[in-house]
Amino acid sequence: MAGLNVSIAFFFLVLGTCEALRRLSKRLLAPGLLGCLAAELLRMLLEIGPWGGLGPDVVLTLLFLLFAIHTACANGAAANPTISLQEFLLFECGSVATVAKLLVQCVGAGMGWALTKLYWSWELTQLHLIQNLMASECSSSIHTSPHIGALVEAACSFFFHLILLRLRRSPAVCRVPVLAATVTFLTYVAMPATGAFFNPALATASTFLCAGSSLRDYIQVYWLGPLTGMLAALLLYQGNIPRFFQKNLLYGQKSKYKIPKTRVTHAEDGDPSAGSSSGVEHFVHPSLQCQSWGGN
Repeated sequence: MAGLNVSIAFFFLVLGTCEALRRLSKRLLAPGLLGCLAAELLRMLLEIGPWGGLGPDVVLTLLFLLFAIHTACANGAAANPTISLQEFLLFECGSVATVAKLLVQCVGAGMGWALTKLYWSWELTQLHLIQNLMASECSSSIHTSPHIGALVEAACSFFFHLILLRLRRSPAVCRVPVLAATVTFLTYVAMPATGAFFNPALATASTFLCAGSSLRDYIQVYWLGPLTGMLAALLLYQGNIPRFFQKNLLYGQKSKYKIPKTRVTHAEDGDPSAGSSSGVEHFVHPSLQCQSWGGN
């Protein structure tokens, strides 16, 4: 119980520090790119900082709380390269800003991981002592084949981005708990196979230096997997990828104008209704009749 109290105290300490720095950056930095980069850096610090080697049940509970708080006070910061790339593909962010975001996210993840190891080095609990000894010789989080691992990370990213796209215009009171619950559930399901990162920056800082898998395997699972899942979710939701295709590739678009119907009747011999015409009756849409009359 003492270890849990220490971890919760550290959680709120990191949260308060990052929030204070975020507010300070708003005052010191000009609005625009610099403020956006500061938000990404601070949120990435908060994303990776609080973990202290607790059990799965406590970690999942803290994950739900952490992601809910992040989403509520992120001020638009993504802390996830796949989200930034999704914004770029949707024309919501320019190329220069996207590249800068990706770099800052990686820097923030590295700084957050360094902060976590510093926290473990204080050895405030016995669990931190064990974790500190294990940190120098960490093992890979991939406990399956690289192909299956990439598929697992892609599936997690797919469902996360699909729900994110569906809820991005929703009120925060609805969006925040649903996204937090989604991330917690996906983490619970996929953690035994890959650790359930589906965040390339977070995975890079946390597990790329661990022994047990090659750099190629790490890139395949933790970068290509989430990127593939994000692209699949965007294609399914939008029907296309706006940055590359203007035409909807999956869904047909119905025209809001109806094509006027024409009925053809054949005049019979001696039928007075046929008159001197060719026996063809045209039923024209009223809007087209108005246009014809106006032209005359």
